[in-house]
Amino acid sequence: MNKNFYITTPIYYPSAKPHMGHAYSSIIADFFARFKRIDGFNVHFLTGTDEHGLKIQRSAEKKNIEPLLFCDEISETFRNLSSKLNLTNTDFIRTTEDRHKKSVQHLWSELEKSGDIYLSKYSGWYSVSDEAYYNEDEIEELDGEKIAKSSKSKVEWIEEESFFFKLSKWQNSLLDYYEKNPNFISPESRKNEVISFVKSGLKDLSVSRKSFSWGIKVPNNNEHIIYVWLDALTNYISALNYPDKNNDLYKEFWPATIHLIGKDILRFHAIYWPAFLMAANLPLPKKVYGHGWILSDNVKMSKSKGNILDPLEIIDNYGLDPLRYYLIKEVSFGNDGNISQERLEDCINSDLANNYGNLCQRVTAFASKNCDEKIPQDIEFIKDDKNILENYEKNLQTIREKIDNQDINFYINFIVNCLFDANKYFNDQEPWKKKDDKKRLNTIVYTTLEIVRKITYLLYPIIPSSSLKALEIFNLKESDINLSSISNHIYLKQGNKLNKVGILFKKIEKEND
Repeated sequence: MNKNFYITTPIYYPSAKPHMGHAYSSIIADFFARFKRIDGFNVHFLTGTDEHGLKIQRSAEKKNIEPLLFCDEISETFRNLSSKLNLTNTDFIRTTEDRHKKSVQHLWSELEKSGDIYLSKYSGWYSVSDEAYYNEDEIEELDGEKIAKSSKSKVEWIEEESFFFKLSKWQNSLLDYYEKNPNFISPESRKNEVISFVKSGLKDLSVSRKSFSWGIKVPNNNEHIIYVWLDALTNYISALNYPDKNNDLYKEFWPATIHLIGKDILRFHAIYWPAFLMAANLPLPKKVYGHGWILSDNVKMSKSKGNILDPLEIIDNYGLDPLRYYLIKEVSFGNDGNISQERLEDCINSDLANNYGNLCQRVTAFASKNCDEKIPQDIEFIKDDKNILENYEKNLQTIREKIDNQDINFYINFIVNCLFDANKYFNDQEPWKKKDDKKRLNTIVYTTLEIVRKITYLLYPIIPSSSLKALEIFNLKESDINLSSISNHIYLKQGNKLNKVGILFKKIEKEND
């Protein structure tokens, strides 16, 4: 079994400061990366910034600074966001780096060699905001302005000499690939959308521009700049030191396991990118997953709409782990999701403070008082204990399969149900009434502590900092977390010292409380 796992976020366009949509993609990718690590995988996790194109050039001109200085400043905010979100990314790529430019120009040369690039003239609608070309049927008029139907971004008519990529040549190859690799695009609704678009007929794609200068030059042609999406998509292999296909990074991690992206850039990743790779005779990524948007008042966040939610403000007010938990639990993965302060506070109070934090504190306090501050010894499991412990072993393989299919909803629901069952078990078994039966009291406490350990391991990819704090109860560290061990119901060493931990999650006081 291949134990290498390569996950990527979109590389973010640093024309403005990060918003909740960026945080969401990154947190979800980090969740998968952490899960795979604790399941014994060698993980490569890439994020970064996409720093070329007309939008960047114009933004820099407005500030009257050089584009690279502009990118340096805003790219650093995204790098800082990675730290603030406690991401475990192993690389951060910038498209202004030399390693990236080298890869892009080499890929261009490969496309030329294969006969897939030719010079012609482009005339059509272009969105600077989306850095995307649109067909006539994808445009509508609103308040006297032409806009793209999908993104609502303003488009402008462009006519200029351009190099083209023979995208139409690869139409049947793409459809054949989708049919033979049904899991290549997820979720199903996105796959159907892509197949429908490709079946409607692909036109050759303009892959260079002459009307601006901020970008990577076409090899041996100083007049043309490589189209920003051909440039940006190459980051997934430039970070693996392509074109050197013999280096360890490329050999271990390409093709990528999953490109995690927002649904608005699905076409670039599920049509253009595989076509470029096919033309260059390179392997295709194993999966492209287009998740939904994080909405503000049921509308996609954007700078122009002035409805951007700042993840840093929410983290400052509520903490990082509550935000991570909320986004993973309350946004049904693959669909759009609204941010609600009320629901966030309910999540903190109900799930984190009551169901998890309170369970940790209750059982630890009881064990400290009744078991000499140690993991109980002299235990004997009965059916009730075995049933609740064996639930993890029974479901471990299913959990792995669900994660490989990006079914985060199953994962979080399993944890929530486990927390409910754990609290019910402790209450129903009433260890405080078993002081005359020390062996039974010990067994109930041991079983509950073991359940806390198992749940905490499962929560680690979602709320890593809080999980590590909870594991201090058992003197366990991050390096001790191993997914396989949740199926072993004799794990906690009897007689080991137990530590008390402080409040894991502070309840939010609400006005009507």
